Amino acid sequence: MDRFWLLVFLGGFVFSGVQEVLGIEIKTKKELEAVNGTNVRLWCSFTSTQPILPEKVIVSWSFRGINSRSDDRVLYYHEIPYPQKEGLFKGHAVWSGDIGRKDASITLNDVQPNFNGTYTCHVTNPPDFHGSSGQTVLRVVNKVTLSDATFFLSIVGGCCGLVLVLLGIFAVVKVCRKKQREDDFEYQEECSKNEPTICSPAEAVHLTVLKKEKEVGSSDDEESEPSSGGDEEEDDPGDGDDDDDDEDDDDGGDDEDKKKILF
Repeated sequence: MDRFWLLVFLGGFVFSGVQEVLGIEIKTKKELEAVNGTNVRLWCSFTSTQPILPEKVIVSWSFRGINSRSDDRVLYYHEIPYPQKEGLFKGHAVWSGDIGRKDASITLNDVQPNFNGTYTCHVTNPPDFHGSSGQTVLRVVNKVTLSDATFFLSIVGGCCGLVLVLLGIFAVVKVCRKKQREDDFEYQEECSKNEPTICSPAEAVHLTVLKKEKEVGSSDDEESEPSSGGDEEEDDPGDGDDDDDDEDDDDGGDDEDKKKILF
């Protein structure tokens, strides 16, 4: 019987210890990303099985770098914030929480590349001293300056302009080659009409010129032939008249000779 009450008594202590361990529950964001030189808020909220009294709640933030094995204190809060007066977070860590709303957040101003690491939020609310801790992994990335952006945009614009110029040259060359092929084909057809064999474009031009000269010469001959024929026809009657006149002259001469003989 005495052993039974002893076990009950010890069980009460164990049960109360479990309650204390599970009394505080903390929630944080697992990962955050901030641009170098900007501000970032590390959010942390908590719940407790005990009444929340601002004079009892204690908040502690710590930091462990990527390649570090020890923790650095970032900020300590008990009724009022106690920022660090030296070290990595001097002038950077600012209290931005509200205990009455169960908010234990802080803000890091002007974050630096060496702020990369894990931040731990720990809250106690006596008699709740034990509980889970919230952790947030912060990544600080380099910001893009105006000069860098301008340089990048100029490179992209130059590349785009060069591509457009090359495409324009390619299109012009393609059109010129197509037109040249069409002209060559027309010359070949013209040449094949005038000669039994296919000739080159230069020969085709020469043949075209000769053909035009030939056509001009033939047209001149055709125009001159009718005029020559008419002249011959007109001259024929004249020739006949001349012959008649000659014959008349010959007859008259014979008559005169006969008269002279008689007399």
